[in-house]
Amino acid sequence: MIAFLRGRVFDKHPNRIIVDVAGVGYEVHVPLSTYYDVGDAGAEIALHVHTHVREDALQLYGFLTSLEQVLFERLIAISGIGPKLAIAVLSGIDSGELVTSVQRGDVARLTSIPGIGKKTAERIVLELKDRLRDVGTVNIDGAEQKTTGDQLRDDLLSALENLGYHRPLAEKAVDAVRARDDAAGFEAALKGALRELMR
Repeated sequence: MIAFLRGRVFDKHPNRIIVDVAGVGYEVHVPLSTYYDVGDAGAEIALHVHTHVREDALQLYGFLTSLEQVLFERLIAISGIGPKLAIAVLSGIDSGELVTSVQRGDVARLTSIPGIGKKTAERIVLELKDRLRDVGTVNIDGAEQKTTGDQLRDDLLSALENLGYHRPLAEKAVDAVRARDDAAGFEAALKGALRELMR
C-alpha cells in the first residue's frame, strides 16, 4: 500500500494532482485545501497518502497534513460516506473547524457543506464526536495561489462543480465575486463564491 509520496507537481486541477516521483506519475485525489497549498507545476511536494482499493479501481487520496488524513479515514469509516464525499467534506470546511463543529454538535455548520444533508451531518457528529477527542487541531497557513483571467474562472467553476454545484449557479456566483474583487486569488475567490451560493 502507498502511504506517502514525495516528488514534484506535474499537473494540478481542483481535487486532483499528478505527482511525478522519479519519472512515474501518480494521480492523487486531494481536498481543495491541499490543492491550494501544493504550489504550481514543478514545485516539490510531499503527501500523506490513503490507498483506497476497490474491485474495479485502486485510487490514491493525498493530504498535506496528517490531520486531514486522519479525518478522511474516520469519515470513510462512517456508513454511507465514501471517499468522494469525504473529500467534499474536507474541501468545504477547514480541518480544525470540522473537529470543532463535530465536538460542538454543530449540525447546521456541517449541512452548509455541499452534498451533506441533515441526516448525514447528524451521523458524522454521532459517530465522530468521541473519536475526535484525541485529535489536535492545526492551523494551515498555505500561500494563496494567484492566477489570472480565464484560467482562474475555469479553476473556480471546476472546483464548485466538483463540490456538487450546477454550472449556471456556479458561474453566477463566480462572476459576482470577481466583479467585486477582480484581483482576488483562487482561495479568496472560492470562499467568496461559496458564500454567494449559501445566501
